[in-house]
Amino acid sequence: MLQLNQIYKVFNEGTADEKVAINHVNLQLAPGDFVTVIGSNGAGKSTLMSVISGKLSPDVGNVLINGKEVTEMAEHKRAAYVGRVFQDPMAGTAPSMTIEENLAIAYSRMKPRGLGLGVNRKRREFFKEKLESLHLGLENRLEAKVGLLSGGERQALSLLMATFTEPKILLLDEHTAALDPSRAELVTQLTKEIVSQYQLTTLMVTHNMQQALELGNRLIMMDQGQIIFEAQPKEKKVLTVDKLLNEFQRIRGEKMNSDRAVLI
Repeated sequence: MLQLNQIYKVFNEGTADEKVAINHVNLQLAPGDFVTVIGSNGAGKSTLMSVISGKLSPDVGNVLINGKEVTEMAEHKRAAYVGRVFQDPMAGTAPSMTIEENLAIAYSRMKPRGLGLGVNRKRREFFKEKLESLHLGLENRLEAKVGLLSGGERQALSLLMATFTEPKILLLDEHTAALDPSRAELVTQLTKEIVSQYQLTTLMVTHNMQQALELGNRLIMMDQGQIIFEAQPKEKKVLTVDKLLNEFQRIRGEKMNSDRAVLI
Protein backbone atom coordinates (compact mmCIF):
# COMPACT_ATOMS: atom_id res chain seq x y z
CA MET A 1 0.00 0.00 0.00
CA LEU A 2 2.83 2.40 0.89
CA GLN A 3 6.37 2.01 -0.40
CA LEU A 4 9.30 4.33 0.35
CA ASN A 5 12.47 3.65 -1.60
CA GLN A 6 15.82 5.16 -0.55
CA ILE A 7 14.25 8.39 0.73
CA TYR A 8 16.90 11.05 1.36
CA LYS A 9 16.19 14.63 2.46
CA VAL A 10 18.70 17.28 3.47
CA PHE A 11 18.08 20.86 4.60
CA ASN A 12 20.48 23.79 4.06
CA GLU A 13 22.78 21.64 1.95
CA GLY A 14 26.32 22.95 1.58
CA THR A 15 26.06 25.37 4.50
CA ALA A 16 27.18 25.29 8.11
CA ASP A 17 23.58 24.49 9.04
CA GLU A 18 23.34 21.43 6.79
CA LYS A 19 21.06 18.79 8.32
CA VAL A 20 20.36 15.35 6.88
CA ALA A 21 16.77 14.81 8.01
CA ILE A 22 16.10 11.49 6.24
CA ASN A 23 19.03 9.24 5.36
CA HIS A 24 18.13 6.67 2.68
CA VAL A 25 15.06 5.23 4.37
CA ASN A 26 13.23 2.21 2.98
CA LEU A 27 9.81 1.32 4.36
CA GLN A 28 6.85 -0.74 3.17
CA LEU A 29 3.35 -0.89 4.64
CA ALA A 30 0.95 -3.61 3.56
CA PRO A 31 -2.80 -2.86 3.35
CA GLY A 32 -4.18 -2.54 6.87
CA ASP A 33 -0.80 -2.15 8.58
CA PHE A 34 -0.79 0.22 11.56
CA VAL A 35 2.80 1.27 12.23
CA THR A 36 3.77 3.39 15.23
CA VAL A 37 6.93 5.52 14.92
CA ILE A 38 9.06 6.57 17.89
CA GLY A 39 12.33 8.47 18.19
CA SER A 40 13.88 11.51 19.85
CA ASN A 41 13.42 15.09 18.65
CA GLY A 42 15.15 15.61 15.31
CA ALA A 43 15.08 11.91 14.44
CA GLY A 44 13.27 12.63 11.16
CA LYS A 45 9.79 11.39 12.05
CA SER A 46 7.75 14.42 11.01
CA THR A 47 9.94 15.02 7.95
CA LEU A 48 9.15 11.47 6.83
CA MET A 49 5.43 12.18 7.25
CA SER A 50 5.76 15.36 5.20
CA VAL A 51 7.50 13.46 2.39
CA ILE A 52 4.65 10.92 2.34
CA SER A 53 1.96 13.62 2.35
CA GLY A 54 3.67 15.63 -0.39
CA LYS A 55 4.40 18.67 1.76
CA LEU A 56 8.11 18.01 1.13
CA SER A 57 9.81 16.41 -1.86
CA PRO A 58 12.68 13.99 -1.27
CA ASP A 59 16.06 14.88 -2.73
CA VAL A 60 16.57 11.20 -3.59
CA GLY A 61 14.17 8.27 -3.67
CA ASN A 62 10.53 7.73 -4.53
CA VAL A 63 7.14 7.28 -2.90
CA LEU A 64 4.49 4.84 -4.12
CA ILE A 65 0.92 4.60 -2.81
CA ASN A 66 -1.12 1.59 -3.82
CA GLY A 67 1.45 0.93 -6.54
CA LYS A 68 1.16 4.45 -7.99
CA GLU A 69 4.23 6.70 -8.22
CA VAL A 70 3.36 9.91 -6.35
CA THR A 71 6.82 11.38 -5.63
CA GLU A 72 6.25 14.43 -7.84
CA MET A 73 2.52 14.74 -7.12
CA ALA A 74 1.56 18.05 -5.46
CA GLU A 75 0.32 17.94 -1.88
CA HIS A 76 -3.22 19.07 -2.72
CA LYS A 77 -3.57 16.31 -5.32
CA ARG A 78 -2.07 13.70 -3.01
CA ALA A 79 -4.76 14.60 -0.44
CA ALA A 80 -7.07 12.27 -2.38
CA TYR A 81 -4.86 9.39 -1.22
CA VAL A 82 -3.51 10.64 2.12
CA GLY A 83 -5.27 11.83 5.27
CA ARG A 84 -3.20 13.59 7.93
CA VAL A 85 -3.87 14.73 11.50
CA PHE A 86 -1.36 17.12 13.06
CA GLN A 87 -0.20 17.64 16.64
CA ASP A 88 -1.71 21.13 16.82
CA PRO A 89 -5.52 20.95 17.23
CA MET A 90 -5.65 24.29 15.38
CA ALA A 91 -4.16 22.75 12.25
CA GLY A 92 -6.09 20.73 9.69
CA THR A 93 -9.34 22.68 10.07
CA ALA A 94 -10.63 26.14 9.20
CA PRO A 95 -11.49 27.86 12.53
CA SER A 96 -13.65 30.60 11.01
CA MET A 97 -15.86 28.07 9.22
CA THR A 98 -18.58 25.89 10.71
CA ILE A 99 -18.30 22.20 11.50
CA GLU A 100 -20.54 21.49 8.52
CA GLU A 101 -18.42 23.60 6.17
CA ASN A 102 -15.22 21.92 7.32
CA LEU A 103 -16.75 18.50 6.74
CA ALA A 104 -17.91 19.58 3.29
CA ILE A 105 -14.33 20.56 2.37
CA ALA A 106 -13.01 17.19 3.52
CA TYR A 107 -15.85 15.39 1.73
CA SER A 108 -15.02 17.18 -1.52
CA ARG A 109 -11.64 15.40 -1.67
CA MET A 110 -13.40 12.26 -2.86
CA LYS A 111 -15.59 14.01 -5.44
CA PRO A 112 -14.83 15.32 -8.95
CA ARG A 113 -14.15 19.03 -9.23
CA GLY A 114 -17.07 21.26 -10.03
CA LEU A 115 -19.57 19.78 -7.59
CA GLY A 116 -19.03 22.62 -5.15
CA LEU A 117 -19.26 22.59 -1.37
CA GLY A 118 -23.05 22.84 -1.12
CA VAL A 119 -24.66 20.72 1.58
CA ASN A 120 -27.97 19.07 0.79
CA ARG A 121 -30.19 17.12 3.19
CA LYS A 122 -28.63 13.75 2.29
CA ARG A 123 -25.09 15.01 2.83
CA ARG A 124 -26.06 16.71 6.11
CA GLU A 125 -27.48 13.43 7.41
CA PHE A 126 -24.25 11.70 6.39
CA PHE A 127 -22.24 14.26 8.35
CA LYS A 128 -24.48 13.84 11.41
CA GLU A 129 -24.11 10.07 11.27
CA LYS A 130 -20.33 10.33 11.20
CA LEU A 131 -20.24 12.92 13.98
CA GLU A 132 -22.41 10.72 16.20
CA SER A 133 -19.61 8.14 16.20
CA LEU A 134 -17.44 10.63 18.14
CA HIS A 135 -19.89 10.67 21.08
CA LEU A 136 -19.22 14.38 21.65
CA GLY A 137 -22.59 15.83 20.62
CA LEU A 138 -21.08 17.61 17.63
CA GLU A 139 -23.86 16.28 15.40
CA ASN A 140 -26.11 18.84 17.11
CA ARG A 141 -23.68 21.71 16.51
CA LEU A 142 -23.21 21.68 12.74
CA GLU A 143 -23.47 25.48 12.56
CA ALA A 144 -20.90 26.08 15.33
CA LYS A 145 -17.61 27.70 14.34
CA VAL A 146 -14.76 25.21 14.65
CA GLY A 147 -12.61 27.83 16.36
CA LEU A 148 -14.99 27.70 19.34
CA LEU A 149 -14.46 23.98 19.94
CA SER A 150 -12.17 22.65 22.65
CA GLY A 151 -8.81 21.15 21.66
CA GLY A 152 -10.09 17.61 22.14
CA GLU A 153 -13.27 18.26 20.15
CA ARG A 154 -11.30 19.86 17.36
CA GLN A 155 -8.78 17.03 17.22
CA ALA A 156 -11.59 14.46 17.13
CA LEU A 157 -13.15 16.42 14.26
CA SER A 158 -9.77 16.53 12.46
CA LEU A 159 -9.47 12.76 12.83
CA LEU A 160 -12.95 12.28 11.40
CA MET A 161 -12.25 14.66 8.51
CA ALA A 162 -9.03 12.83 7.67
CA THR A 163 -10.66 9.40 7.65
CA PHE A 164 -14.29 9.43 6.58
CA THR A 165 -13.26 9.53 2.93
CA GLU A 166 -11.26 6.32 3.63
CA PRO A 167 -7.84 7.47 2.37
CA LYS A 168 -5.27 4.96 1.18
CA ILE A 169 -2.85 6.17 3.88
CA LEU A 170 -3.58 7.81 7.24
CA LEU A 171 -0.79 9.87 8.85
CA LEU A 172 -1.08 10.71 12.56
CA ASP A 173 1.64 13.18 13.56
CA GLU A 174 1.68 13.19 17.39
CA HIS A 175 -2.05 13.88 17.20
CA THR A 176 -2.68 13.45 20.95
CA ALA A 177 0.47 15.19 22.28
CA ALA A 178 -1.13 18.62 22.80
CA LEU A 179 -4.22 17.32 24.61
CA ASP A 180 -4.86 16.88 28.32
CA PRO A 181 -4.77 13.21 29.48
CA SER A 182 -8.54 12.62 29.37
CA ARG A 183 -8.95 14.09 25.89
CA ALA A 184 -5.82 12.29 24.70
CA GLU A 185 -7.34 9.02 25.87
CA LEU A 186 -10.59 9.84 24.06
CA VAL A 187 -8.84 10.62 20.77
CA THR A 188 -6.65 7.51 21.16
CA GLN A 189 -9.76 5.35 21.59
CA LEU A 190 -11.41 7.01 18.58
CA THR A 191 -8.25 6.32 16.59
CA LYS A 192 -8.44 2.62 17.45
CA GLU A 193 -12.11 2.45 16.46
CA ILE A 194 -11.83 4.37 13.20
CA VAL A 195 -8.67 2.64 11.97
CA SER A 196 -10.20 -0.74 12.79
CA GLN A 197 -13.56 0.09 11.23
CA TYR A 198 -12.11 1.18 7.90
CA GLN A 199 -9.01 -1.04 8.02
CA LEU A 200 -6.89 2.02 7.25
CA THR A 201 -3.20 1.70 6.48
CA THR A 202 -1.77 3.98 9.16
CA LEU A 203 1.53 5.54 10.18
CA MET A 204 1.48 7.20 13.62
CA VAL A 205 4.29 9.28 15.16
CA THR A 206 4.29 9.46 18.94
CA HIS A 207 6.65 10.32 21.80
CA ASN A 208 4.54 8.20 24.13
CA MET A 209 6.21 4.79 24.08
CA GLN A 210 3.36 3.11 25.95
CA GLN A 211 0.94 4.40 23.32
CA ALA A 212 3.29 3.17 20.58
CA LEU A 213 3.19 -0.31 22.12
CA GLU A 214 -0.57 -0.40 22.66
CA LEU A 215 -1.57 0.78 19.18
CA GLY A 216 -0.86 -0.85 15.85
CA ASN A 217 0.69 -4.12 14.69
CA ARG A 218 4.22 -2.88 13.89
CA LEU A 219 6.68 -0.42 15.42
CA ILE A 220 9.72 1.40 14.07
CA MET A 221 12.31 3.48 15.89
CA MET A 222 14.08 6.35 14.13
CA ASP A 223 17.32 8.12 15.00
CA GLN A 224 19.36 10.62 13.00
CA GLY A 225 17.17 10.21 9.94
CA GLN A 226 17.33 6.42 9.83
CA ILE A 227 15.16 3.50 10.90
CA ILE A 228 17.37 1.82 13.49
CA PHE A 229 14.92 -0.74 14.87
CA GLU A 230 11.73 -2.42 13.67
CA ALA A 231 9.37 -4.74 15.52
CA GLN A 232 7.07 -6.99 13.54
CA PRO A 233 3.69 -8.07 15.04
CA LYS A 234 4.92 -11.09 17.00
CA GLU A 235 7.87 -9.22 18.50
CA LYS A 236 5.84 -6.09 19.22
CA LYS A 237 3.37 -8.01 21.37
CA VAL A 238 6.06 -8.84 23.94
CA LEU A 239 7.87 -5.49 23.91
CA THR A 240 7.87 -3.23 26.96
CA VAL A 241 8.95 0.36 27.44
CA ASP A 242 12.06 -0.82 29.29
CA LYS A 243 12.98 -3.17 26.44
CA LEU A 244 12.56 -0.34 23.93
CA LEU A 245 14.77 1.98 25.96
CA ASN A 246 17.42 -0.71 26.32
CA GLU A 247 17.30 -1.39 22.58
CA PHE A 248 17.74 2.30 21.81
CA GLN A 249 20.71 2.59 24.16
CA ARG A 250 22.28 -0.57 22.75
CA ILE A 251 22.00 0.59 19.14
CA ARG A 252 23.17 4.11 20.01
CA GLY A 253 26.18 2.63 21.83
CA GLU A 254 27.11 0.39 18.89
CA LYS A 255 26.88 3.34 16.51
CA MET A 256 29.08 5.53 18.71
CA ASN A 257 31.71 2.79 18.93
CA SER A 258 31.55 2.32 15.16
CA ASP A 259 31.97 6.06 14.54
CA ARG A 260 34.92 6.11 16.96
CA ALA A 261 36.56 3.22 15.13
CA VAL A 262 36.25 5.05 11.80
CA LEU A 263 37.91 8.18 13.24
CA ILE A 264 40.81 6.14 14.63
